[in-house]
Amino acid sequence: MPEHLPRSPTWTCTGCGRDWPCATKQSQLLAEFGGARAALAVYLGSCLVAAAEDLPTLPLPSARQRFLGWLPRARI
Repeated sequence: MPEHLPRSPTWTCTGCGRDWPCATKQSQLLAEFGGARAALAVYLGSCLVAAAEDLPTLPLPSARQRFLGWLPRARI
């Protein structure tokens, strides 16, 4: 099975070629981090910063959605 890792500097997935994190990697990350949503958000935030450095023309709203927008919200 291919690993779904980010390919720098394009931030495409090494496993499927889609924008990273692809849907497969999103599922993997949710399983890896379990209920630790804050830790996952911190990890993805650091990925967002690295991607912003590699892709300076990437619009911030779409970058935020791509890296953080898919995270489950906390239940209140």
